[in-house]
Amino acid sequence: MINESLKDIVSKKSDKLKGKRIALCVTGSVAAINSTELARELIRHGGEVFAIMTSAAQRLIHPNLLEWATGKPVIIELTGKMEHIRIAGDWEGKVDLILIAPCTANTIGKIASGIDDTPVTTIVSCGLGSRIPIIIAPAMHESMYKNPVVKSNIERLKQLGLKFVEPIIEEGKAKMAPISEIVNAVINQLCERDMEGLKVLITAGPTREYIDPVRVITNRSSGRMGITLAEEALRRGAQVSLIYGPGTVIPPSGVKLKRIETTQELLDAVISELKASPYDIFIAAAAPSDFTIKDKFGEKLDTHFIESLKVELKTTPKVINEVKKIQPKIFLTAFKAEYKLSEKELIDKGKRLLIEAQADMVVVNDVGKPSIGFGEEDNEVYIIKKSGEVIFIPRSSKVEIARRILDIAISELKKED
Repeated sequence: MINESLKDIVSKKSDKLKGKRIALCVTGSVAAINSTELARELIRHGGEVFAIMTSAAQRLIHPNLLEWATGKPVIIELTGKMEHIRIAGDWEGKVDLILIAPCTANTIGKIASGIDDTPVTTIVSCGLGSRIPIIIAPAMHESMYKNPVVKSNIERLKQLGLKFVEPIIEEGKAKMAPISEIVNAVINQLCERDMEGLKVLITAGPTREYIDPVRVITNRSSGRMGITLAEEALRRGAQVSLIYGPGTVIPPSGVKLKRIETTQELLDAVISELKASPYDIFIAAAAPSDFTIKDKFGEKLDTHFIESLKVELKTTPKVINEVKKIQPKIFLTAFKAEYKLSEKELIDKGKRLLIEAQADMVVVNDVGKPSIGFGEEDNEVYIIKKSGEVIFIPRSSKVEIARRILDIAISELKKED
């Protein structure tokens, strides 16, 4: 049971970890100061977190802080209550995953050598015997991380099936990976892998059309929706290719990435990828510019000699209309952003695109509403299926919307099989 005191944050970001119980083991690295926020992030995705600390970790942060973060008493020693068996013994009540974050070189060495002399190493020992998935996020000085013995211990643990979230090397330190990467690793491990074997091609971000070599016309798209869809597809086991314009969101590792700038480059990249390899799903989440400059200036315009400037625009090619021409059987999901339209107008526009692009599904949203759409964390969309069914998703995080879009796509694909 999740503590009542946490009710305001449980599943605030998603329910991907709903029903999942996670043992968060904290060892004596200064990165332990991030453990409370890590625990809260896991809870924000629906997880139930049990904290375990070594004595070295307790000298850095007090157990009361992790008790506050998790809503549960922290295990700081093993007693007659058999905490290690309750958490990681081979029985139906064991946790679903053991996460050691941060994990010191000392603890890595102990686990690799089968030494159980702290609450953390004993729980990990039980977890190995109970076949519980284990994820380690190392944190130590760079020289320690480069130590051949430490490297050997890490390789040994990897061979045993333990997974590592690699540290960031900077300032002479192997710093613990960002909390977002650790949480993603947990979700990837525990999330349903219902897209195993599927190949997905996603476009994301805006495009730029050049007026002169340095000035452009573009739009406010950040690429967040497409990037979130790529992350979700990866979590669910898909092989993901991402064609990404000049967005502001960092693309996930694990995708086959192609960067583009202009709408013509986007079109060329899509055509090239679709001709080179068969895909199961195409998600057109990019926001390509609808217009480009008819006659671009070959050199930077000098505003000291120009009081006004007129440029003539011409329409760009419609990338979405080329997809089914190349791969007729691909499941095509199109996106359409409109501005301050009624519900009926939005749906009508979506249905028109469904026909024009021969799409299997269209996601349409109104970017004229405050704090949703371009550049925002949230969105509100209508999903229009080829059957004519319309599904409304009220204001939700783009993480949740990405999950719903892929849920529907997978469901529709199964109907076709």
